[in-house]
Amino acid sequence: MYASWAGVPTDRAVRYLAQLCKHTHQVNDLGPDHANRSGHGGDGAGVRLQHVEWSDAEGVIQFVEGRCTLRATSTALVLHAEADSPERLRRIQSAIALRLEGIGRRDRLAVVWEPAGAGPATGRDAGPGPGGEAVRRPALPRRTGVPRSERS
Repeated sequence: MYASWAGVPTDRAVRYLAQLCKHTHQVNDLGPDHANRSGHGGDGAGVRLQHVEWSDAEGVIQFVEGRCTLRATSTALVLHAEADSPERLRRIQSAIALRLEGIGRRDRLAVVWEPAGAGPATGRDAGPGPGGEAVRRPALPRRTGVPRSERS
């Protein structure tokens, strides 16, 4: 796996985590036609969403191409992206950064991705956080969103 992380300084990390996860879930529910028209990546050039889960402090956005885990701290929203190729990782980074920077434009949020170590990430640890601490993948959060196409 190829991985990267970003620490986005904000004192509203919980709010932005919830907004990003809710928005991602809602866009997916609107279907591929909306994604194509709105630039959310439904044309195959972007990333395709599979599942979104979040709680107050942690979240997971699972794409077909990889995943992004999110963790809210008192001083930052910590993001960890991973994918099985550098190109897929770049697409996930771009999708997450574009949406988060749009949501956080009033606070001038900026997402700057950094490599998550010298080699591909493995195991449950998701790489270093902004202070050098290990970022763990979130446990099972309370709220979930399943794409309409996968519902019974």
